[in-house]
Amino acid sequence: MKTAHSREIGEGRASNGFLAFPHQFESMLGIELSGVSRVPIKRPESDEPRLATPIIKAVNLYKDYGKFRAVDGIEFQVFPGEIFGMLGPNGAGKTTTMRMLACISPVTAGELHVDGLNVMDHPRQIRDRIGVVAQQDGLDPDLNVMQNLTVYARYFGMTGRVAEHRAREMLEFFELENRSSDGIHTLSGGMKRRLALARAFMTRPRIVILDEPTTGLDPQSRNRVWEQLERIKAAGATIFMSTHYMEEAAALCDRIVIMDHGKILANGTPDDLVLEHAGVETAIVRPVLDRRKEVELALAALDVEYRDRGRAIAVFNRNGAKLNLDGLANATVKTRASTLEDVFLNLTGRELKDD
Repeated sequence: MKTAHSREIGEGRASNGFLAFPHQFESMLGIELSGVSRVPIKRPESDEPRLATPIIKAVNLYKDYGKFRAVDGIEFQVFPGEIFGMLGPNGAGKTTTMRMLACISPVTAGELHVDGLNVMDHPRQIRDRIGVVAQQDGLDPDLNVMQNLTVYARYFGMTGRVAEHRAREMLEFFELENRSSDGIHTLSGGMKRRLALARAFMTRPRIVILDEPTTGLDPQSRNRVWEQLERIKAAGATIFMSTHYMEEAAALCDRIVIMDHGKILANGTPDDLVLEHAGVETAIVRPVLDRRKEVELALAALDVEYRDRGRAIAVFNRNGAKLNLDGLANATVKTRASTLEDVFLNLTGRELKDD
């Protein structure tokens, strides 16, 4: 389902519509996967091989804050070189999961491995292998663009010309080289987000963790960040991201899990989840006043599934068949292609909101 912002295939573009980059970009980001054995596994939406060994693996994972259970026995695997997304509303447990991945918050129970290392036993080694971009960018307003990168690099033992060279590489990659001497306050929201991504890659991570990477950005800035994430993936990095934007998950992610109240409700590719939980198309049925019961009885007699959506009723088929509601009386019917939003509504009975 990567069609929302795909571009025509041309010189320098991959067959899936994403930007294709030569090896110098892989070198620039510092992604080194050549030492990992690649075993081809058929992917639902691509002929590209998947690495058989997961780079992130959670088994029966729990996180409690006192009596409150924020993460409730979740399990998932992330493979090298893919974009893996956690989709859910605020409070679903996405950020808590990421804090455990980044070795910021300890695991209550279960197992969590990053790049083959247990987060409880090897937090320092894991932090050396990941880059993290939190919801708040954390950029220092007292430093200019270049200084935000070079000062950050000092925390990882990178100083002098080495840090400056690396910073210039990252500014070029994220298309900020012309703003290196500018203050943070002069940057747009999208530029700040791209600078936060550049900072995360100063340490040459194999994995980058992004918590709500485009929250608060306007559509143009959001699409620019999406392009940068495509470039990162093209260079070989693994991206683990959370989002509550359906379009973002559908456009970027190879696979997603849908979370709510600390649990994983479903997992798979965006296309597979839509087909499984919402069918090919969804009909929004609006009963005539005082005729809702009659409409529901008529729908119950058909080979369809339906869910309440406030004053409307959403109707769908899980078997992939197209809907035929031409004879439905006492209601207006509008049919459209099913989306991830339909999946979430069908699974939870409520909308996915930023609340």
